Amino acid sequence: MDNKKIIFMGTPDFSVKVLQGLIDSQHDVIAVVTQPDRPVGRKRVLTAPPVKQLAVEHNIEVYQPEKISHSLELEALIHLKADLIVTAAYGQFVPTRLLEAPTFGAINVHASLLPKYRGGAPIHYAIWKGEQETGVSIMYMVKKMDAGDVLSQKSIPIGKTDDVGIMFEKLAIVGRDLLLDTLPKLFAGEIQAVPQDENAVSFSPTITKEQEQLNWAETASEVDRHVRGFRPFPSTYTWLDGQRVKIWMGEEIDFTNATKDAVTGSIVAVKEGRLIVQCGGNSYYAISEWQESGKKRMTIQTFLIGNPAESVIGKQFEVKH
Repeated sequence: MDNKKIIFMGTPDFSVKVLQGLIDSQHDVIAVVTQPDRPVGRKRVLTAPPVKQLAVEHNIEVYQPEKISHSLELEALIHLKADLIVTAAYGQFVPTRLLEAPTFGAINVHASLLPKYRGGAPIHYAIWKGEQETGVSIMYMVKKMDAGDVLSQKSIPIGKTDDVGIMFEKLAIVGRDLLLDTLPKLFAGEIQAVPQDENAVSFSPTITKEQEQLNWAETASEVDRHVRGFRPFPSTYTWLDGQRVKIWMGEEIDFTNATKDAVTGSIVAVKEGRLIVQCGGNSYYAISEWQESGKKRMTIQTFLIGNPAESVIGKQFEVKH
């Protein structure tokens, strides 16, 4: 197979492994398109996206339009006469003119089993909504979000302790390998793209601040999925004594509560260095790590050194209505 000229479009860490796979292949990555550098951290240090950092290391030309539509970069990219565009978590809509410019069109490495979870947060939603598996789909890009015909898919299970960070790592590797397996078949005309079933479509829009708040009226299993589905970013929070508290780690547990009339959201016990919280459906969630407002992330075991169990038992987290 002849090496092909590829434009890669992506931004976060998920995209880095996919780009590295292309760089290591026989194909020629002639340009990388990513989001502009952004201020990061409390000191607001201007920081290049991970994909740009990798491209610069390999002397690949980088384009960073604030908005690619109607930009000078758009015209330059079209004139590169690439054979294929590959996108992976780029973060912008790509104009149809650019999608149609390459000989083989444009394909996207999307972290869900399409048509499930079209949109920008598929890994978060898969964990949060209790899916047993997720995966990667490689599909043609069209004007409608994540609606193109699917070229290939690969599924992997979601473990009981997997969170977004863990699944990002796993799926980035799956996406890289699936792309490299798909490209030879695509270029040889040996692959038949399959239209998505529009009746089975679901969406994973960007997470809102409101969605980050835990609802203790849900079962402990649902609370656990919520925490893992938002960890390490954007994270989940709750309210205690009028203060915002982030919940980082915990798990559903079997627990026999002697206080039969415990209020939903209340801390009913301290056990093995964890706060036991009454959830909906007479279930219990054990918090093992949290972050109080204005403080660093800490284990409950550390918190309890200066806060005896008696001082927290009976307190109630705000129940979301």
